[in-house]
This record gives sequence, C-alpha cells and structure tokens, in this order.
Amino acid sequence: MSGLSERIYAALPLPLQEAACTWVGFRRARLRFGPHFRATLAEWERTVRGPLDALHVLQRRRLDAIVERARRETTHYRELAPASSARDARRAIEETLAGIPVLEKSAYRADPESFLCRDLGPGDRIRSKTSGTTGTALPLWFTRRAVAEEFASFWRQRRHFGVELGDPNLTFNGQIVVPFSQTRPPFWRVNHYGGQTLFSLYHMSPENLGAYVEGVNARPASWVQGYPSSIYLVARALLEAGRPLPEGRLKGVFTSSESLLAFQRDAIERAFGAPVRDRYGVSEFAVSMTECEERRLHVDLEFGLVELEVHEETSEYERGDLIVTGFANDATPFLRYRVGDVGTRAKRPCPCGRPGDVFLDVDGRIEDYVATPDGRWVGRLDHIFKEQLDVAEAQILQETSQAIEVRIVPHASYDAASERKLLGEIRSRLGSEIGIEIVLVEAIAREANGKFRAVKSKVGRVAP
Repeated sequence: MSGLSERIYAALPLPLQEAACTWVGFRRARLRFGPHFRATLAEWERTVRGPLDALHVLQRRRLDAIVERARRETTHYRELAPASSARDARRAIEETLAGIPVLEKSAYRADPESFLCRDLGPGDRIRSKTSGTTGTALPLWFTRRAVAEEFASFWRQRRHFGVELGDPNLTFNGQIVVPFSQTRPPFWRVNHYGGQTLFSLYHMSPENLGAYVEGVNARPASWVQGYPSSIYLVARALLEAGRPLPEGRLKGVFTSSESLLAFQRDAIERAFGAPVRDRYGVSEFAVSMTECEERRLHVDLEFGLVELEVHEETSEYERGDLIVTGFANDATPFLRYRVGDVGTRAKRPCPCGRPGDVFLDVDGRIEDYVATPDGRWVGRLDHIFKEQLDVAEAQILQETSQAIEVRIVPHASYDAASERKLLGEIRSRLGSEIGIEIVLVEAIAREANGKFRAVKSKVGRVAP
C-alpha cells in the first residue's frame, strides 16, 4: 500500500479494516486461482511422480519455449544461440544451458528493462519488485500465468498433505494488517473471503504474545502459513503458556521466505501439533522447491531447472551456488540466474520416491530479529526496502534494544525525500521509541562465507 492508503486504512474501524482485507483477498484469489492455475495444478499432480524421462521431455519443451521467447522478445537475450536440436531431451537441455552465460544480479540491476518482453503491453503484465533482501529492490514484471504456475507449485505440496483451497488458515506474513498505533488485541484481521486470519508480525511483544496464544487457539484453521521466524515466536509463547494446539487439529504448517532452522521446526511442530513443510522460491519466479515428508526439498521440475556450481563434494552430496532457470515468467525471463543462495544436493534418490533433483538444504537468508524498546522481536524486515529504489544496498545493525543503525549504499538519486520515505517505512514497523541512525556508506561487508546479512543484532540474535 502507499503511505496515503496505509493512513486511510489505519483510520478505519475494525470491521472496515476486515472488509478491506477481504476485498484484497478476493482480488488476489482472482489473480492466483483462475483456469490456468486449475489446469496446471491438475497436470502437475499427474507428473509429480514421473517417470523422470517424461519430466525431462516436459522440461526440454518448456526450456525451448522460454529461450526462444527471450531471443525474440528481449534485447538482453537477442544474441543468444537457439536451443539445441538434439533428439535426447536430457542432452538437449545440457547443450542449451551450455550456450547461455550465467546471469549475475548485477547485470539485471544495470538494465532491468532489457529483460522485459516487448510483445506484452501494460495491461498484459504486472509490475512488482524483487524481494529487496540486500536493499536492492529491483523492478520486475510478470504475468498472470506466472502467478498461477507458482501457486500451482504451492498447492500441489499442500494438497499432498491434505490441505484444500478454501480451508481456513492462520497467516504470519509481512502485511501491515494491524495499525502500529493499536495497543490492545486483536492483533489480527480476517480475510473472510479466503477464510484467512492474518496475524501482525509487528506487535509481538512479551505483553502481547498472550493475545496471540488466545487467537491461535480460538481462530478456526486447518493449516498455517508464513515466515518461520514469526511462527516460531508464537510457537514458543504457546509452549511457555502450556497452550499448544492438540495434535491433529492442523494438517500442516507451511513455511517459506526465510531459512527454516532446526530449533524453529522443533518448536513449531510441538506447539502447533502438526508437521512443518518448507518451500524455497524467489520473487523472480525462477525456481521452486517443495519439501516432502522426508524433510527434503524437491525441485519442482515442471517450474524450472536448477544447476549447481559445486565448491564442496562428498560421496553423499554436492554443495554450491544455485544457478536457476525459470519457465514460468514469460514477462522477464531469467536464464541461468545466480540467485545468491547456496544449496546442498543429495546424490542418492529421496526415500519418498519422488524422482528428480532433491536438496538436503538451501542456505538462503538467516537473519537476526530487531529487538525494540517495548520488548518486541521483529523479523523479516526486507519489506522496509522493497520500495526504496534509491537504495543500492542496506543493512540494519543493532547493539542494544534502544536503537538501530541503518547502513545505506545510496544510488545517485538518493536524497532527503528518499531518507524521509525510508524513515517512514522503518517507523511503521518498529515504532517511534527506537532510535534510528542512517549512515551512508560506499559498501557493506559480506560475512566470511560471502553471504549478505540484512540484519545483524546483538540483542535479537537467532538462537534456540
């Protein structure tokens, strides 16, 4: 939402806020769950168990189509070689990929519009932004078909574990559904169209977590979705209050968008009485991996290809940078894209029997929480930077719960208005009590493993 719409929403009485949530839920459902979603889901539920040769044929067909589209409709890929004509599907895939250079994020950042397919008019594409995990939120375009296919990958996983569209759920994502100024429960709003109870991530203080315990126990739900860092805080509160949900009440807890840590999984499963199932994906619609009952991440082969730039190998696994090629995003194709995460691919088939590549883990983003003066712990703060196109990179540092330092690598366009907008986004999530110092820097140091950490806090450290 824009700043104006957020202010209007915050001024509404609770019933009208829930009406607004319901309207947004209705619009999103129309975008996600149309005829293409239903047809794709039905097809992918047939193909999920293989045979693997048939999946390679499907991948080859989709790879050929996205490569040809990129060559024909984008300026970035116009000199790309045609797809391989080899008869064997697997060999053709390997030859086609070998003719495509690895795409670094810096190349997309330098000229994102060169990746935009020219045959799509403004009404045929949806403009968004990448997740902004390093403060570098970039323009991104996609189509309704891409959204439908990503949600087909979600729902194939969920249906496998007994969840159906329309089942009521509890959601712990980053939307600001409860005005920050609200100090009394309920710290959630209801999307009545989707049967969805949306919990605020920004009110989780020790004093308020009791209300979350009551809400989780009282609200109707058969499954839970959201960020593991936030679900974990509620899980810990449920356990400490002696109010875990009875085993079997929920069919599953589905996490995404952050690295799921072992201690988080354990607490969530004990508190919610249901198994946790993780998913890995990116804003660019370039990869999807979904977790099975063996707690392994399977590449959704119908959605894209995953290569590994190996830098560690044993007899059991190989580990390295993920290089991904998405089939779904026909507005801005990403071919052999170095997504910035590291994965560990098993060398043996998964015991669950599903064919294709299977990963033991993906080392994506592991961040600390920001601790606030009033005792809240707030995770997943990249939303702050999603609209900040004047910011090249950003990192939050915290020594005490009283203040944060926000390090900014500015673009040339960064000015006083950019800083005011940034401060407004931070205040809307962390409140007015915490001190905020914005420091402009030339670069932000990486960790010893080369990874970027968006939040480094000595008082909100990720730990059991």
